[in-house]
Amino acid sequence: MARVFITGSTDGLGLAAADTLLRDGHDVIVHARSQKRLPAVRHLLDRGAQCVIGDLSVLEDVRQIAEDVNGIGGINAVIHNAGVLSGPALLPVNVVAPYVLTALMPGPRRLIYLSSGMHRGGDTGLAGLDWAGRTTTASYSTTKLHVTALSAAVARLVPGVASNAVDPGWVPTRMGGRSAPDSLELGHRTQEWLATSDDPAALSSGGYWYHHHRQTPHAAATDPQFQDALLAQLARHTGVALPESIAP
Repeated sequence: MARVFITGSTDGLGLAAADTLLRDGHDVIVHARSQKRLPAVRHLLDRGAQCVIGDLSVLEDVRQIAEDVNGIGGINAVIHNAGVLSGPALLPVNVVAPYVLTALMPGPRRLIYLSSGMHRGGDTGLAGLDWAGRTTTASYSTTKLHVTALSAAVARLVPGVASNAVDPGWVPTRMGGRSAPDSLELGHRTQEWLATSDDPAALSSGGYWYHHHRQTPHAAATDPQFQDALLAQLARHTGVALPESIAP
């Protein structure tokens, strides 16, 4: 049995993963953006899930979420599921939050970052990005390239941690829309497998996965020079660095 923390778990893939993991006997910590979102996970809390609350677009909230989850303790895996599709919060939610949570939560040995096939259309330029989200300076595709690179960087720099990125497909969630062609069921199964399975493939690190199969991501995602430049910008913006022993 594993204890898994899932960001953005009041709807869509995060909610589906939380529900399935609970049903399979695992401990689950869900995340809600605000108290108003708690009714969406009440059925999970009634079944034993725990919940932390905070807005991932607000850096101080992200720090508090990390503190709250660390206070619960015993976390085996984190599924960085939360994401937004557009607007000024793209960089704070899709990139800054998973970076800060990774840096401030040292215990989990399995880290899963939600990417997208759209990351292949991302921009590799890092100049002029507004990491605070006051203005929109990056596309959804670019933020998913960033988080895919973050996943690969953690796999490279952190021994003993299985860090992987997952493309869940274009699935019929609130974000994906009702007409999305991919399977909602398959959209969350890979994350659950990477978080809990003892399959040697699930224990590997540095993968980019789509429906249990490794694929090749954008070349920049696996480029150490790009990864290090990204990490340096995130460290400057947040004042939070990955542990010194693994920092570039």
